[in-house]
Amino acid sequence: MSFRAEAQALFDAMGEAYRAGDAARCAAFWTEDGAVFSPWAPPARGRAAIEALHRIWTAAPDAGRKRLTVIDAGSEGALGWCLVEFSEGDPATAGCSLGVLEHQPDGRWLIRLSSLSGAAEA
Repeated sequence: MSFRAEAQALFDAMGEAYRAGDAARCAAFWTEDGAVFSPWAPPARGRAAIEALHRIWTAAPDAGRKRLTVIDAGSEGALGWCLVEFSEGDPATAGCSLGVLEHQPDGRWLIRLSSLSGAAEA
């Protein structure tokens, strides 16, 4: 399986957790010391802070419509990167995320860093 396919599988599973409102399961896709940088919230550093942030986000009215699509990705060794489009149906909460993924000893990829940006204004 290509890295891009592995990354899409990770984000498919995360989207499923998000749509289910499961903030703990969303946070489990990050490394323990992972970080999220977003224009919609203060930085979240560490899995507990990422879970708290997702508790807020997954409670939003459109959270059940969350979609995550990997549009580009690559890896070398134990590090990978991916550009992910996200949307929840509301253009104000759509955008892209640039993520750095880290290969774990058990074979899984986890997100170490995610930097979100909103959709460009038309």
